[in-house]
Amino acid sequence: MADRTRVLVVGGSGYLGQHLLATLATAEGETPYDLAFTHHRPIPPQELVDAVSPVMYFRVDLCTGEGFESISTTFGKPHVVVNCAALSVPRACEVDPIEAMATNLPASLVNWLSSFRDSNILLIHLSTDQVYEGSKSFYNEEDETTPVNMYGKSKVAAELFITEHWSNFAILRSSIIYGPQTISPVSKSLIIQWIDSSLSHGEEIEFFHDEFRCPVYVKDVVNVILALTKKWISDGNQIKLVLNVGGPDRLSRLQMAEAVADYRGYDRSLIKPVSASSINRGVKSPADISMDIGRLIEVLRINPISFKYGVQLTLENAS
Repeated sequence: MADRTRVLVVGGSGYLGQHLLATLATAEGETPYDLAFTHHRPIPPQELVDAVSPVMYFRVDLCTGEGFESISTTFGKPHVVVNCAALSVPRACEVDPIEAMATNLPASLVNWLSSFRDSNILLIHLSTDQVYEGSKSFYNEEDETTPVNMYGKSKVAAELFITEHWSNFAILRSSIIYGPQTISPVSKSLIIQWIDSSLSHGEEIEFFHDEFRCPVYVKDVVNVILALTKKWISDGNQIKLVLNVGGPDRLSRLQMAEAVADYRGYDRSLIKPVSASSINRGVKSPADISMDIGRLIEVLRINPISFKYGVQLTLENAS
């Protein structure tokens, strides 16, 4: 393995991508990283570029693959590629299934990786807990993937494509990722910050009491990616791995809101329980896609933090 490890973060201007780049840019150790990221918007966020410099950035169209060749000629062959890019709003995927499949199935990325001679690049791909049907608790990685919506279906298709067309990969089935805002604030709503803001204004808000997830703190996801990267650098052996990446707690959105209220000291009576079946969101949503994270703990020796502690870390320095 080369002295300096080249890491490319696809979708680096998104929520997870920014947190990952920030950590890689400040990582201590014997093997420093050369960093690059892709972005879809016309120009990358300058705050991010300044914060993680030196870094190279490339505008890439994942649907067509336009832009990948410039990475080859300027940045060179990466050792590790982390694919964070996705159309991840389930309703948006339902409205435009063609766009969802074109964006979420990384055919152009894998085809580009295949263009390197004797390529043994590690591809770390972010998938989702929504590949599971949602009819039981604590899914493990061997359970059947029978998603109920287009977002989940596009992610299952992506997993199958990677396993069939690439030989060195780790697929991370992530639950809801939460944590602090990014260096360059993302436009999407962050669940903890949204709950906090709403309750701080004394608003009564309805939360589902019967839809369960294992929300995971963003820096735990980053640590999983770092651990896989270091494992690949040190061992040099091909990886073929699917991991559930969730937090240790099975929670409804009602329970998530209560945890925020308890930390801030808000009145719990503002939080109103409602059944997920009573709301038409324009897309089917799995009822219980809580995950067993035993394999994650066993393979990488990583124990994700509790939701309660994650809320504290998210809000303690928030304005």
